[in-house]
Parts: sequence; C-alpha cells; structure tokens
Amino acid sequence: MSSEIERRKREHVELAAADALPPALPSGFDDVQLIHNALPEASPGAIDTSVTLLGHMLRLPLVIASMTGGYAGGRDINAALARAAQRHGIAMGVGSQRAALVEPALAASYAVARDEAPDAFLIANIGVSQLVAQRDRRALTLGEIESLVGMIRAGALVVHLNAIQELVQPEGQPDARGWLAAIEALAASVSVPVIAKETGGGMSFGVARRLRDAGVRALDVGGRGGTSFAAIEAVRAERIGDRRGIALGAAFRDWGIPTMASIAAAGRAGLPVIATGGVRGGLDAARAVAMGAVAVGVARPLLKAALDGGDAALDAWIEAFRTELVAAMYLTGSSDLTALAKAPRIVSGETAEWIRQLREVDDHG
Repeated sequence: MSSEIERRKREHVELAAADALPPALPSGFDDVQLIHNALPEASPGAIDTSVTLLGHMLRLPLVIASMTGGYAGGRDINAALARAAQRHGIAMGVGSQRAALVEPALAASYAVARDEAPDAFLIANIGVSQLVAQRDRRALTLGEIESLVGMIRAGALVVHLNAIQELVQPEGQPDARGWLAAIEALAASVSVPVIAKETGGGMSFGVARRLRDAGVRALDVGGRGGTSFAAIEAVRAERIGDRRGIALGAAFRDWGIPTMASIAAAGRAGLPVIATGGVRGGLDAARAVAMGAVAVGVARPLLKAALDGGDAALDAWIEAFRTELVAAMYLTGSSDLTALAKAPRIVSGETAEWIRQLREVDDHG
C-alpha cells in the first residue's frame, strides 16, 4: 500500500510540473479589469500588502497551495517551499497527509515544513473521502486527524474536495455519501479551523453556504483554469491501460466553475475566500481581491520554481508577485488590501455571464 501511495504522489507532482498536459480553459482573470486611477495619491513604498487569514497575519495575500509530501522527493520540495514561506511571511499548505498514517516513515516529508518554517502559517491536509468509509477502508478517526495537525503544528486543516479526481483516478474512492456530515462533525471537534478546498472544479454559492453552515471557517474555491486533475489522472490511466479513466479524464478535463466566477459565487456565503486555480502573478491576485478574495493560492508556478531553481527561483517568483501586486494597488489608488477590495472594476466576457447565470440558478434554486 505505501509503495502505491508513494508512486501516485510522485506521479502527481511530475505531471503537475510538466508542460505535457493540454492547456486549461481560462480561469477568468483577464475578464476582470481594474479601473485606472490617474491620481492615485499613494506611494508604492508605503503600500501595505499584509492581510489576516484565520487570525494569522501574512505579509502578502499568498498561500503556497497544498501540493506534496508522502514520498521521498516530496520532502525536498516541501522544505524549499517552507523556507520561502518563512522568508516572505506567507502561508503554506502541505499535500494530503494520509500517506503518513499508512507509512509513518513518510511523516518526515511533511514535518520538514515546520522544521524549515518555524513561524509560518502552515495548513494540514486531508481528503474528504478519507472522512467516510470507502469500500474496504475505514474512515479516519479524530485522533488520527489530530496527529496530522500536530505533525506540522498546523494553524488550520484543509479538507480537500476532489470528486472529479476520485471519479477518474484508477484507485479513486468516489463514494460521496456522508461527506457533508463528516465535515460538520470534524469542524465541531478538531482543534484548528477547517478550510474546505476544491481541487479544480470551483465552488458554487449553494455548496459554499452548506459548508459555512457545517462549521467550515474558510473556503478555497480551487476553480477551473489551473491544474486539471482529470487530465493528470487520464495520463496515469493511459500508463496502465485503464480505458475508463482515459475516457473520463478526457471528457471532464475542463469541467468546473472558473476561478473568478467561483470567487463571486462562493463569496456570497460570507466566509474568507482563497482564490486558487490559474493564478499567474500579482496582477491576478489584485483582480481576485477586488472580486472578494482574501488571498490567492498558487501551486504549479511555485512547484516549478522549487524544482528548477530552488530558493533563488522561489524568491524571484514571489518578489515578482509582490511587485505586480503593489503596482496594481498603486494604479488603483489602494493603500492597502481593504481599499483594493473596494476598487472599481469591470467584469466582462465569460466571467460576467457565469456570474449572472450562477446568481439566477441560486435565486431560483
């Protein structure tokens, strides 16, 4: 079992970092234009990019999205990402930690994050399918989940919602009966706030509201337009000749609600929103904040930086992110992120239509 999990996690990272996957459909960032302020009355050097997320102050509205751990190479990646989180005062999530319960020796691939980032806001991670019994596998206990939180001394716990991946994955556990009740029970019992995180399919207002009512404290919309796990699982299915997985992965490669439409829809539930899915830099982050996000999550660009250039490449990417964000704030006359959230913007194209029709569905649903 442990070797199977390690192989799967290694393949996920390799495929997520590769350029071989088909290009994703747009996340909607280019449909949102911030209105230029010709009299910004601001100084770039005095702009405040800090934000508080679940009681933790971040110097940038940036979360290194949950990516890896659970195999030997994952330790080095998590170490590099954690060092970046520590240096830049940003948050970081680790990949799904179930592997460490199956094979305790793999715990080091996650625990290294806290070793390298003693002060950072770290986020533990478990899949929603692991909260309910699946075939011949029992649900995780509260004690096991608390051990994962303690493993990295996490400030929050992500429960990732990955129905598309579970459906396509050859080893998937797609029985979703009881997911919401299990999340509610966990949120009422676990020692840290729970974040519900989609993994590429986006999030509607109806789902966001149900999660809020279940006790979830923040939402990561994980919208369409970033890494497609349907596409990743289709490649993995092809390697083993799984025709079902190949066909489903191809058919549902672009399934989901785009990221920017997800921000608008899920944000109506009133919880802090993290915008993950196709974020390319600081300008996209500014657009996301103007649409209602508290922070953005970034995975593939930082994964590639960690693999290709280590600490220096990570620093360069994050500094470029900060520079773009400050520029967008300056050009909208926003002295801080609270002001940016109120900055005027124009929403057009597919994103405007998604938002309009999603609201109609909600109003008549």
